[in-house]
Amino acid sequence: MDFEFSDRCKELRERLLAFMEEYVYPAELVYDEQLAASGDPHSHPPVMEELKTRALELGLWNLFLPHGGEKWGAPGLTNVDYAPLAEIMGRSHIASEACNCSAPDTGNMEVLTLFGSPEQQDRWLAPLLDGEIRSAFAMTEPAVASSDATNIELRIERDGDEYVLNGRKWWISGAMRERCRIMIVMGKTDPSAAPFQQQSMILVPRDTPGLQIVRNLPVFGYIDQEGHAELVFEDVRVPASNLISEEGHGFLIAQARLGPGRIHHCMRCIGAAERALELMCARAASRTTFGQPVADRANVQDWIAESRIEIDMARLLTLRAAWLMDTVGNKAARTEIASIKVAAPNVALKVIDRAIQVHGGGGVSDDFPLAWMYAHLRTLRLADGPDEVHKRSIARMELRRVATPAAVPG
Repeated sequence: MDFEFSDRCKELRERLLAFMEEYVYPAELVYDEQLAASGDPHSHPPVMEELKTRALELGLWNLFLPHGGEKWGAPGLTNVDYAPLAEIMGRSHIASEACNCSAPDTGNMEVLTLFGSPEQQDRWLAPLLDGEIRSAFAMTEPAVASSDATNIELRIERDGDEYVLNGRKWWISGAMRERCRIMIVMGKTDPSAAPFQQQSMILVPRDTPGLQIVRNLPVFGYIDQEGHAELVFEDVRVPASNLISEEGHGFLIAQARLGPGRIHHCMRCIGAAERALELMCARAASRTTFGQPVADRANVQDWIAESRIEIDMARLLTLRAAWLMDTVGNKAARTEIASIKVAAPNVALKVIDRAIQVHGGGGVSDDFPLAWMYAHLRTLRLADGPDEVHKRSIARMELRRVATPAAVPG
């Protein structure tokens, strides 16, 4: 693996860093103030449209869309090229949306580019790529352990020229926002089929009759602007043409969607950890206890040093996974993808926790971004599969190196 960034990546990276310094960081407080003044925690602050306009002018738009995305007006970057850019955007809670690179839209747009029909692409992909609407991805359910996606129970049944959906979903990120217009919903079309061929994915507009938004789910008491919704589907009818690909392809589509998304998540984690480390160092240097700067305390220096080591290790592991995805494909890189999904959020949480400790009482308040960062990143040890599922996959692949396939369960 060549650790040198490509010329294209270097140029975009410098442009993105300048955009962050000049526009994004100064807009964070404005964004939060406008959100609070609206009275709706899921509203769309006007400053975001200003940022999006500027990002589009600077060519910092749809950076996530992989090689082949050029026909959609995206740069068509490799995973290795995009990873450092995702890290930079991860330093701010508003940067990814400003560049139209925020989840769950990124994964949904990738699904529609790979598997969507021309009609689906015209109606939903185009406005998503233009940043005109937002979307949601509905897979997780409250009644089953959704870390095993074969457990999902929502039914998708054919009725003439329509499909009828019945079931319940929760933790559906983005669904609370008024700008969310479309959802990709995963459910079962044939419970009698083989376990990984029972599921399908279908497009459901947010305003479809029978689709009820029950509530928003707060995270550690925080109400995220994107929202995490609980949804009920009661005889929700959509045209049969809304089915993505074919019946029974849902699990395959989900796997294609989640691989690149984990690179995005992990590099954003690393960006957040870098910002937390900077805040920790600045706070330690500015505070004095018992006649000495906090930065002179041996334990604080240990925290700073350990944070630097762990961040760099997580970054290298993630870049290696990205490189393997580019060179040998997602399937061959599945061990590395699972590894980074465990490593990056845990490293970020360690660094943020140390930064909170150095900030004292201020660290757990909203005067600094650390408490919000911790709450937000803690969810990533569950989102896209909990740590334990990824560790199980890694362990099974390691065991197969030294055991016959029959000796390893599953």
